[in-house]
Amino acid sequence: MNRYLVLNGPNLNLLGKREPGVYGMKTLTELERELLHFGGESGIEVVCFQSNHEGDLIDAIHESEGQYEGIVLNPGAFTHYSYAIRDAVAGVYVPVMEVHISNVYAREEFRHHSVIAPAAAGQIAGVGFYGYKLALMALMNQKGGNEHA
Repeated sequence: MNRYLVLNGPNLNLLGKREPGVYGMKTLTELERELLHFGGESGIEVVCFQSNHEGDLIDAIHESEGQYEGIVLNPGAFTHYSYAIRDAVAGVYVPVMEVHISNVYAREEFRHHSVIAPAAAGQIAGVGFYGYKLALMALMNQKGGNEHA
């Protein structure tokens, strides 16, 4: 069974509490439940991990090689300045799809630039939690197709 890693960066553990007008009322636990259910329906294994620490996310990316077919990454605020995460994404052969719950391009100017995007397989922003499913479908499609893509 193909495995996919979903990585969520800083402050995403506060989903449902932090800026609900931007991120909605659902929690990280609810997001992870939805993704695990989607994985079961799609015949894939989904593994979820969240950290507020840059090094933990980098370690997870490094360790993905040979374990996962792809990574869905919401780097949170690290999107805009973490060259270390960008280099980790560029340094592995596992495709990474960058995801953002909100439309970062309709928000503050500093959010309009991603240092991760040039190293990622693609980017999805502004469609809420559904963006994670779209990212998984895109990664599965790159791997060789599936019924959902």
